[in-house]
This record gives sequence, structure tokens and C-alpha cells, in this order.
Amino acid sequence: MTYSSPLDPKQLNALALAYMGDGVYEQYVRHHLLTIGTIRPHALQREAICYVSAKAQAQVLHQMFEEDLFTEEEMAIIRRGRNAKSGSVPKNTDVATYRYSTAFEAMIGYLYLTEQKERMEEIILKAISMIVDSRKEPGNE
Repeated sequence: MTYSSPLDPKQLNALALAYMGDGVYEQYVRHHLLTIGTIRPHALQREAICYVSAKAQAQVLHQMFEEDLFTEEEMAIIRRGRNAKSGSVPKNTDVATYRYSTAFEAMIGYLYLTEQKERMEEIILKAISMIVDSRKEPGNE
């Protein structure tokens, strides 16, 4: 699909980047769940929440910080996402968690819109792997 007017991701606000990133990330999670054999619709939805919740995304982002995984450009987008004011916060999470989740999604959206697909997939697949690993830990089943 091609669009008539070019889109400059550097000019988009962080919430627009997060909107894009949310959709892209969820598509990868859905593909992952189908690949591992989760088929029933209710199970798919329940499992997807473990990957796409604000809490899961914030935890993954913090783990990636510890591994010093991001470039300076990515860190700048993450800061923009974290500092974005959405005006509302979901009732099942706190403001800090929600902001880090937004930062993660903004960075994914930025990588997608700047056509850095290989880097985007590297981060998404690492995030999915981190969540899978965390769910294998005793007490998280």
C-alpha cells in the first residue's frame, strides 16, 4: 500500500507513535500465539494479555534498559513516549507503568514507521522471549 503524502515519524507526537507500535506489536504477539499452538479464541485473548499488558511491556523495557539494548536514537523516542501525557490511564495500572508501556510502544512505532524492520523485529522477538522466560519462572505459571 502506498500513500500520497509522506509521513515523517520524527514529527509525529509520541502518542501517535505508540498507537502505531501497539498495533504492530500486537500483530507479532498474535502470530507468536498461533505459532505455539494456542487456538481457542478465549485462550488467545487471555494469553495475548500476558504480552501486551502495560505491566508486561514496562517490565520488558526495564529489562532491556539493564542490558543497554537501545541506541541513542531509540532512547530519545523512549523518553518522548514516557513523557507523553495521554490524559487518561487505564484503571488496572499505575501512571508510571502506563508511561513506560507507552514508551515501549512509541519506540516500536517509530522503528516501524522509519522502516527499520530488522531492528524492530529484533526488539519485538526479544520482548516476546523475555515474557516467555518470565512465565516459566516458579510461581508464574
